[in-house]
Amino acid sequence: MENRIYMDHAATTAVCPEAEQAMVPYFAERFGNPSGVYQFAMENRQAVSEARKILADSIGADPEEIYFTSGGTESDNWALKGIAEYAGTGSHIITTRIEHHAILHTCEYLEKRGFQVTYLGVDEFGRIRLKDLEAAIRPETVLISVMTANNEIGTIQPIQKIGKIAKEKGIYFHTDAVQAYPALPIRVKDMNLDLLSVSSHKINGPKGIGFLYIRSGVKIEQFMHGGGQENHMRAGTENVPAIIGFAKAAETAMERMEERAERERKLRDLMIELVLKQIPYARLNGSRRERLPGNVNFSFQFVEGESILIMLDMKNICVSTGSACTASSSEPSHVLKAIGLPDELAYSSIRLTLGAENTEEEVRYVVEQLKEIVQELRKTSYRYESISKEAGK
Repeated sequence: MENRIYMDHAATTAVCPEAEQAMVPYFAERFGNPSGVYQFAMENRQAVSEARKILADSIGADPEEIYFTSGGTESDNWALKGIAEYAGTGSHIITTRIEHHAILHTCEYLEKRGFQVTYLGVDEFGRIRLKDLEAAIRPETVLISVMTANNEIGTIQPIQKIGKIAKEKGIYFHTDAVQAYPALPIRVKDMNLDLLSVSSHKINGPKGIGFLYIRSGVKIEQFMHGGGQENHMRAGTENVPAIIGFAKAAETAMERMEERAERERKLRDLMIELVLKQIPYARLNGSRRERLPGNVNFSFQFVEGESILIMLDMKNICVSTGSACTASSSEPSHVLKAIGLPDELAYSSIRLTLGAENTEEEVRYVVEQLKEIVQELRKTSYRYESISKEAGK
């Protein structure tokens, strides 16, 4: 195993060959600005329109409901700020304690400007309780934002049921689907979604591009001011190469969705089985079944996740201790704390997220390395030594 083993696909993914090839002509040969009125520019405008339709079809939306952004963070910011600003100061938003920081920090920003936010708790597996959601709704509630699947523990939320509640109450419903798309089938109309965030670099597309789905009829403020791009809602010259690559990556992913999900699910379950069987005091975080196909998150008691990560990296194995956006934080994961883990277990966690190129051989090799590393690190743990001696009596 001399080559790098990459198991951090929730952080980012390599651009697939199909997307890379589709992008190349738009860097130099077809560099026209889509806003131009001459033929050379209009050809790119048509290419952007075709890409928009591909992405719209992938979630059962209309092309005019797809607005290109720089990625998931911008899409989340626009969804929350855009609805809040249109509604006015003092309105109420409902979200969860385990959202991505693009949602949580935006909510904190809005709270400083007079908005009220309810942060729903979750159960031990990371799922919200629908009765808690219904109890949190007020007459002034304007938006519910719940991520489709969690980026750290992979837990899938009951989005369709949440959408039904929101629709019945006349409340806008937004979901951050950055980790779920296209690992899970998403049909925005069936799920009663008003807004949905997606990022390209999570699906083997280029970085710096994403979209926000905004259902026709949703009252939302313009996010960026300037030119008339994106139907006068998000100014700025279109990133044509990235848009083309994004659409091709999505098209490719949709074609292989079922096959890839099943394959990743088998590898995920194998890893869970091997780790829990072979490594004492290991804990799976999140739901065993209601989780993303390629997501695994473990806590290894008596060791630090950061130490495991470093030692795996020395063996050319790439994993993470949680969200890539908070990798430099010294605080324990807010997601793991929300599901009830004490600091000790939260600090002892690592996340492994599988992708299309991972193999069963790699899974077995990584588990063997994990077993050795955890065993080695526990040699310096007085608590582990004491418990081991006690168990051996």
